[in-house]
Amino acid sequence: MAGMESEHPGYLEDKADLTKRLRRIAGQVNGVERMVDEERYCIDILTQISAIRSALDRVAIAVLDDHARHCVVAASEGKRDERTTEMMDAVARLLKSR
Repeated sequence: MAGMESEHPGYLEDKADLTKRLRRIAGQVNGVERMVDEERYCIDILTQISAIRSALDRVAIAVLDDHARHCVVAASEGKRDERTTEMMDAVARLLKSR
C-alpha cells in the first residue's frame, strides 16, 4: 500500500446510510411505476421523478465527497493527479447527465 492509500472505497464508513438512501430511492421508483399503472395525474408523477433525481444527486454528492477525502486527498503524491482527473471526469459525467 503506497502512502496513506487504503484498499477499500472511501464510502465504507457511510455505507449503511448510502444503502438506506438507495433503498428509499428504489421504493420511490417502485411508487412511480405504481402511479403509472394506476394512471395517476402526470404532474404528480413528474413531481416524484424530480424527488428521485434530487435524492440520487444527494447520494452522488456523498459518494463524491467521500472519494475526494479518501481517495484523492489521501492518495500518494504519485497517484493524486490521476485520482483528481478520475474524479473530475466523474463530475463531468454527472453534470452531462443533467
